[in-house]
Amino acid sequence: MVDAVVRLEHVRRRFGDVVGLADLNLAAPKGSVTVLLGPNGSGKTTAVRTITGALRPDGGQVEVFGIDPDVDGESVRRRCGVVSAKPALYDRLSGRDNLRYAADLWGIVDEKPIEESAARFGIDDALDLRVGGYSTGMKTRLALARAILHDPDLLLLDEPTSGLDPESSHAVLALIDEMAADGKTVVMCTHLLLEAEGLADQVVILEQGRDLIAGPPDALVARYWPNPRVLVDAEERASLDALATMTGVVSYERNGGGATVALDDLQRVPDLVAALASRGVRLTRVVPHEPSLEELYFAVRDRGVE
Repeated sequence: MVDAVVRLEHVRRRFGDVVGLADLNLAAPKGSVTVLLGPNGSGKTTAVRTITGALRPDGGQVEVFGIDPDVDGESVRRRCGVVSAKPALYDRLSGRDNLRYAADLWGIVDEKPIEESAARFGIDDALDLRVGGYSTGMKTRLALARAILHDPDLLLLDEPTSGLDPESSHAVLALIDEMAADGKTVVMCTHLLLEAEGLADQVVILEQGRDLIAGPPDALVARYWPNPRVLVDAEERASLDALATMTGVVSYERNGGGATVALDDLQRVPDLVAALASRGVRLTRVVPHEPSLEELYFAVRDRGVE
């Protein structure tokens, strides 16, 4: 990708006998949300720390904004906003003082960025309260507000909704999407499949420090399920088995919710419904099925890279 803000090529990193990154390739385009998806221990956090230059790779190439962070890490970090899985906040200080301290480190003397970032994440009413009294969700929002104080070009978020209630989690993800729409580049680590659903412009599935597959969710789904699929159910589910031999049916699988049918063309559906009706089958559901990110994740894990 010529417009990649982050580029990792064959990056390796060990911690003694433990492999953090085995052979990681990653390219995050400008103005996009790239989600690093994988179980705990797959290398997501190590990848983020390598991007900022906090960790030096044992091998491979890392470029951020066209700069090697191992050579000029300060230039890279000045353009990054980072929220770790457990952000360090000063509980005895107010939210405002936490942001003021960060602003001082960035050389920001104006109060306006503090007010604006707090308002953006909905904590402006709690700025003068001690952070020790904040809920987990409020602390995460404060950490995000702190990360964007200096208007960074790249946001690196490690499990940003960990421990949040559903309402706070939804709000944080919506704000991440909004920041990408404003031209920021976001790289987000998560092991929660639902977090990436509808948010990711690109998904990179990691396992044991390697990228198994990467690309836009729709393109990856098309690789594993090239044919349109339809969920079908009936009062007598055994009667659905007739679909298996009908024209246009590429594959048929009966399950606890009826049957999943892959077709050579979605236009076959009316003919299939009519054929079943002529056999006396009383259908209760016929709906197109778009595979979820969860299904994609397990397809990659179970079937390998196709």
